[in-house]
Order: sequence, then structure tokens, then C-alpha cells
Amino acid sequence: MLKIGVIGAGWMGRLMSDTLIQMKDVVECTAVASRDLERAESFAKDYGYKRAYGSYDELLADPEVELVYIVIPHSHHHQWTIKALNAGKHVLCEKAFAENEEQAREMIQLAREKKLLLTEAIWTRYMPSRKMINDLIAAGTIGEVMTISANLGYHIDMNERIIRPELAGGALLDLTVYPLNFVSMILGDDIESIDAFCVMTETGVDGQDNVAIRYRDGKMAHLFTSIYTLTDRRGMIYGRDGFIEVQNINNPEVIRVWSNDKEPGPRLLQEIPVPKQISGYEYEIEACARAIAAGELECPEMPHEETLEIMRQMDLIRARFQD
Repeated sequence: MLKIGVIGAGWMGRLMSDTLIQMKDVVECTAVASRDLERAESFAKDYGYKRAYGSYDELLADPEVELVYIVIPHSHHHQWTIKALNAGKHVLCEKAFAENEEQAREMIQLAREKKLLLTEAIWTRYMPSRKMINDLIAAGTIGEVMTISANLGYHIDMNERIIRPELAGGALLDLTVYPLNFVSMILGDDIESIDAFCVMTETGVDGQDNVAIRYRDGKMAHLFTSIYTLTDRRGMIYGRDGFIEVQNINNPEVIRVWSNDKEPGPRLLQEIPVPKQISGYEYEIEACARAIAAGELECPEMPHEETLEIMRQMDLIRARFQD
């Protein structure tokens, strides 16, 4: 039984805890910490955590906690991952993993030195839908993939965590990280160039992003994200012999395979539902439990080098915003 401590008692921590309480054979809700003790105590009562703390340091000093789930603003991921590792805890850190590649490298290096598991909670990497999509492509269902488009948008510009630069807000770290992972899982990372531009908010963070990626083998991807509006969140994978439509790249709901018939037009060949799940967050928790039991320092679903690669891509995109 993996004993989990949660750093951060906000809405995302609650979403995860809704899942954890349904995984009693895998995990135990051991402790939760917030900067507000009353908030932590209310959270603990709602989800059955054994202990509540009014500071993150107190949770890290709890000898019973094995895995720390860090779910606080991006600006604090580096600091508290370092502290958790130095306290001897395994860490599951929410996406985006850090503010930049330099921070991510420091976090990963320390985890390796301490011989502790450290992994990024980018849930789409752990979901069975990832293998389902890749299996369809590997089977030649749509022929050679040439182009991918993906978008992700939510109306979240009223959220302080999103719009405040001191909290590392903006669409890039919160949303664009998802389509970047979506295309990486299919086309890999042999990138020739990345072009990007954004629309800035009044507070000075990126509110809408457009990203174009060109690969050395001639393939391309186009990504769009927005904090201003809900988009259809579709991922479209275009092959020489057809295309795959993924409804909601952030949490795939259905996968459709289409023909490339010219007349009378594309035909729906397959509609594949994804497996029933608690929420989708359970897969990353199960991966952590397996890796820790096996003495591994990373999860194969999201290896360290891939986390670093995505951080590198986001650093490049941020630099393009300044061009």
C-alpha cells in the first residue's frame, strides 16, 4: 500500500483525491498540507486523510509519507520537489514539471542522486488511449502519418494561478504542454524547427498560443491553445491513407478512424471508445506504485529524458514569443 501525501489543497488536489479514495487497494491517503491549516483539515475530513498540516515542511517531516504529490502553482514545483527529495520522499509532480529545462534538470539530477522516484503527472502519457492510438498507427490503419493538428482551450482567464506571472501562469505551461505531448507521443522529437507566437494578457502572460513544428523527416504539427475559451480539444492525425480523430486530447473520450475517400468524402471506418476509468488520474498513480515497488527512479510512461525534451521545447517556444 503506497502512502501518499498531497502538497496543495486546491481544486486539482481535490480531483486527484476523488480518485485516490477509490484506489484503496493501491494507495492510502496519509496526509495533506496547505499553507492554511483549516483548509487542510477540511480537505482531510472530506477525503479521509489521516493527518492535515498547516505547512508543507510539516508534511515532508512525516515519516509515514512515501510519495508526495505536488499540486501547487508551477512557480513552486522546483522548490518543493527539491525539498521533498531532500526529505527522502518519492515525488509525483504536476505538469508542467518546472518553469524551464534548467530547473527540471536540477530536479531530476537530485532524484537520481537520492535514488528516489521522480515523475511528471502529465496524465495523458499514462492513459491506455496512448497505446490505442499508437497501435492504430503502427498497424498502418491510416498509412504514414504526415501532419497533426491539436488544440486545447478552456475559459480560465479569471483564475489567478493562470494569469499571474509570479506564479508562472499562462497558456504555455498550463495548456500548450498537452498538445506538445500529444504530438511527441506520435511523431517523436526529431525536430528541425519550432515557430510560435502568442497573444499576451494584460498581466503579462501568454493567453493564446500558436505553435508550428517541422520535423526533419518532413512531417509537421500545428498546435493552438487558449485560456479565453473552450475549444473542441480535438487532435487530428493525418496519414496518407486516412486520418484519426481524437476527441479531447486532454482526456480522450473516443477515437475515430476515417478513410481518405475523395468522393463522396471521408468515411467513418471505426469508432473506438476508451476504457472506462475512475477519472484518468489513476493510471499515473498505478505507474508510480509499480515503479517504486520495482526500485525504479522513473516511470517508463514518462521517462526523465522526455520530460526534459518537452521542457526544452517550451523554452524554445517562449523564446519565439519574444522574437
